[in-house]
Amino acid sequence: MLDKNYDPRTLEKTWYRTWEDQGYFAPTAGAPSVGPGAGASGYCIMIPPPNVTGSLHMGHAFQDTIMDALIRYHRMQGKSTLWQAGTDHAGIATQMVVERLLEAEGKTRHDLGRDAFTHRVWAWKAESGGTITRQLRRLGASLDWEHERFTLDEGLSGAVREVFVRLFEEGLIYRGKRLVNWDPVLHTAVSDLEVLSEEENGHLWDLRYPLTNGQGHMVVSTTRPETMLGDCAVAVNPQDERYRHLIGEFVQLPLTGRRIPIIADVHADPELGTGCVKITPAHDFNDHEVWLRHRDETAIAEQAHGGLINIFTPDASIRANLPEEGELIPTAYIGLDRYVARQRILTDLTDLGLLAQTQEHRLQQPRGDRSGAVIEPYLTDQWYVKIKPLADPAIAAVEDGRVRFVPDNWKNTYFEWMRNIQDWCISRQIWWGHRIPAWYDREGNIYVGRSEQEVRERHGLAPDFPLEQDPDVLDTWFSSALWPFSTLGWPEQTPRLEAFYPTSVLVTGFDIIFFWVARMIMLGLKCMGDVPFDEVYIHGLVRDTHGEKMSKSKGNVLDPIDLIDGIELESLVEKRTQGMMQPHLAEKIAAITRHDYPQGIPGFGADALRFTFAALASTGRDIKFDLGRIEGYRNFCNKLWNASRYVLMNTQGEDCGLTGSSTGDDIRLSAADGWIRSRLQDTITAVNEAIQSYRFDHAAQAIYDFTWNAFCDWYLELSKPVLTDAQATAAAKRGTRRTLVRTLETLLRLAHPLIPFITEEIWQKIKPLAGIEGDTIMLAPFPGADPDLMDPDAESELGWVMQFVLGVRRIKGEMDIPPGRPLPVLLQNTSDQDLARLAANRKYLDALARTQSIQVLSPETQAPESAIALVGEMKILIPMAGLIDQEAELKRLAKAIGKLEADLERTRKKLANPNFIDKAPPAVVQKERDKVAEQQTALAELQEQAEKIRALALFGSG
Repeated sequence: MLDKNYDPRTLEKTWYRTWEDQGYFAPTAGAPSVGPGAGASGYCIMIPPPNVTGSLHMGHAFQDTIMDALIRYHRMQGKSTLWQAGTDHAGIATQMVVERLLEAEGKTRHDLGRDAFTHRVWAWKAESGGTITRQLRRLGASLDWEHERFTLDEGLSGAVREVFVRLFEEGLIYRGKRLVNWDPVLHTAVSDLEVLSEEENGHLWDLRYPLTNGQGHMVVSTTRPETMLGDCAVAVNPQDERYRHLIGEFVQLPLTGRRIPIIADVHADPELGTGCVKITPAHDFNDHEVWLRHRDETAIAEQAHGGLINIFTPDASIRANLPEEGELIPTAYIGLDRYVARQRILTDLTDLGLLAQTQEHRLQQPRGDRSGAVIEPYLTDQWYVKIKPLADPAIAAVEDGRVRFVPDNWKNTYFEWMRNIQDWCISRQIWWGHRIPAWYDREGNIYVGRSEQEVRERHGLAPDFPLEQDPDVLDTWFSSALWPFSTLGWPEQTPRLEAFYPTSVLVTGFDIIFFWVARMIMLGLKCMGDVPFDEVYIHGLVRDTHGEKMSKSKGNVLDPIDLIDGIELESLVEKRTQGMMQPHLAEKIAAITRHDYPQGIPGFGADALRFTFAALASTGRDIKFDLGRIEGYRNFCNKLWNASRYVLMNTQGEDCGLTGSSTGDDIRLSAADGWIRSRLQDTITAVNEAIQSYRFDHAAQAIYDFTWNAFCDWYLELSKPVLTDAQATAAAKRGTRRTLVRTLETLLRLAHPLIPFITEEIWQKIKPLAGIEGDTIMLAPFPGADPDLMDPDAESELGWVMQFVLGVRRIKGEMDIPPGRPLPVLLQNTSDQDLARLAANRKYLDALARTQSIQVLSPETQAPESAIALVGEMKILIPMAGLIDQEAELKRLAKAIGKLEADLERTRKKLANPNFIDKAPPAVVQKERDKVAEQQTALAELQEQAEKIRALALFGSG
């Protein structure tokens, strides 16, 4: 028997340990062997590898719930199912974690040296790097942990070197000097995804650049005046009449003694500022594009470095001049931090009368997501992938349908990025990661190979010939791009690679379609000759209840483990305010947390959290997460638990008709039995169709509606008159018991992919009663609809019963009559079918509608004053005489109406206040508008009820 109370904490930990210990997550568990590829008999999903430094956040939990539901669904369909486990080495993030630990010891990585530092990182990974994998287990994720991979493990490292060497040998990887996003704190290039651009307060300065012909000056606007030291031109739009006559002239670049030309370029917008733009090609991406268009013009080509003048050191200070540069960069600013140099330059321009104006300005400030430092476009030598030869086949793969996006519209985003793709910078200036397999001799010649030994052998270099390996490591996304095949053993042709590549579906967020999805398609096609997955399911972001993005600075982050286990208020406040990049917000966030969660967060269990995610997972849309939803689905789990206890109490130790035939005398099925079996087939069809089309919200809704409404609210109640009736035949009781256990057992298998823990616990108790064998529900077959069990007649008959019962209940509710009070019922305008159904289902009507008596009126009989409900053409009449104290009821309603009218007036006044509308957040305003609609509906219902009672009073006096 199940425990009286549903306690998810104990059963979830117990069952996960059992599943993992028994090896149920392995692809061979209970399924046939497959190959090639995860086709009809196989199914494979690659987990987007979470950072080894990471903890499970709501986005992970949402995404992993979807993947686990798909994996469990296909596993139960008998397929050899692989959900590949693994984590990403997360180069910058992991290096920062360990560097902080060293900082606490008063050391830096340079004190240790590269080898000792990387050894220290490996030690940290072994001790502390498993947090997120433990948390995934708490969520119920059925990953193949036995074959867990790490992007820096020996096999994946070999795959990374192999791909680098092959691409280099084909001319698809090269080394060049380009602009990159540079983090001056971490001293490395970073990808666009690692740059956060947010609006900040700043300034816009107008600078005067004197014309060398003495005829005045040009005024340029800038938010970074220190970069003027690297200007090579001033651009104006060729159509701008104000400046067309100056094109080809020169200006004196203040403070530098250099002359720079005025050039014509469409980058200059006549409507923006003065229409004049300073061009600093080594420190601005747009300016660099302008330089590329004009670099062959004499006035630019003859400048130092062809006009491509870098002014910064790696830590964003003003660099020193090289011997051959003379006074290219003014000595007064050399060695100054960029912001110190900015103030010095502005002071000097002011003294020269060349600072025209200073304005406050809101600007998009790019900051490194790890360091928080303002990112500088910076000119450095980096390694690149020549991307267009890889992009063209990847575009074709989506165009011809070999890869399908769900929802389909995301392919347009993919095409937009891929058709405007730039070469990919793959080098990073850190120590933790895949070191670039390239070596240099003293002359600067580059040798690329899988190892130094291979390089020496291939090029005939003596063992003592000096070689030094490139110090850079590869962008983490490079190894991630190989994930679908490197994890399966490539470049070796392993059985797993043959069995599961291409994989079935990739589940991911839209924000990494380019950074990860596109690169996997490109390198999968290049290295494997085939796409890495058949479908890409793009899910939305998890936002808070107001639709705001969850972030620590907003104080609205929810930890999935806290939702599973619960957390006390003070612990929650401490968690939300610790380690903030903006500590001054801590007090505000603490106040918000105390207001929103005065009692902390109760534990809801993993199943309730998973079901909530599924219910919110409409394709491609962001989801608003609030505790009200998860509390509702915790109640759903509790409802399922209590319903299962009822079934077990009425079937354990009883004859459930396992050996009987539905057509024989030993089993008799009622219309209610036929109805629930028929409804179950509809639900099975709906859930299968929903999961196959990635509509997890539809699947959750179908399971919820059937469980709560059809099974619990109706069928369990319909079973009671049969099981408790001393007059009911043994065959009827056997039929009801068998229907109870078989319906519940099927429902558990149907719901298992979404709520695995509770379904396993109950299934273990119910399976012997339903005549089912098997060690775990995980490997039991997923239900398929049986057309032979569809019963339109039973559905029609039970539909009539439900309308009858609901009609009586509605009248009681409207008249404020206690639901359990038995009432006499009169029927009018009955058909032969109504009378037959009345006779066949009287026991249900008496039990569920709480009828005192049911009398059929002849056509000529005058009915007393009654409340009326309709069932088709038939009228249900409940005589009102003596049922209620009309005067007292009218007084009660008048009081309730008065209170509601006052509330409605207050809300309307608030919405009529312009200050409230202008200052309150849109979500708060909408909440008040929704409140008005709800109050108006409730008021109308109360007024209608009062009118009915007044009408009864009039009829009574007539």
